[in-house]
Amino acid sequence: MNSPNESILELTTIDQWVQAFPVMQQLRTDLTEKSFLDLLHEMRKEGYQLFSLIVNNQIVSLAGIGFRTNFYNKRHVYIYDLVTDSSHRSYGYGEKLLSYIHHWSLENGAVYVALESGLQRTDAHRFYEEKLDYDKWCYSFRRTL
Repeated sequence: MNSPNESILELTTIDQWVQAFPVMQQLRTDLTEKSFLDLLHEMRKEGYQLFSLIVNNQIVSLAGIGFRTNFYNKRHVYIYDLVTDSSHRSYGYGEKLLSYIHHWSLENGAVYVALESGLQRTDAHRFYEEKLDYDKWCYSFRRTL
């Protein structure tokens, strides 16, 4: 970190999750605080971890991750959620948090870091490709049941 007022922390308590909710809701707009906490409890059983970049005691960026293993990415960290608070964008906080996640993933045995991004999020795609050297190599599909 560049500043003594910045830190990265895994959020593990309900109080921390409640503090993180307003930032997460900027990405996951359909969540209520209750649905966020309910889903988070279930996701943590499956290995989900929520990291935050904190500046001056305020959460400015979040990354929700989990380990996956499959034939095409081997053992990798999947980034489920990445969001920087709208009032703190363009200060490099998302890049700092992702850089931390990259190093953490490598130290914990991952071969890749992977994520998905909505088709409409062209600014995010540019960020991943131009600033962070991510490859756009596939499409992801889903079907409502």
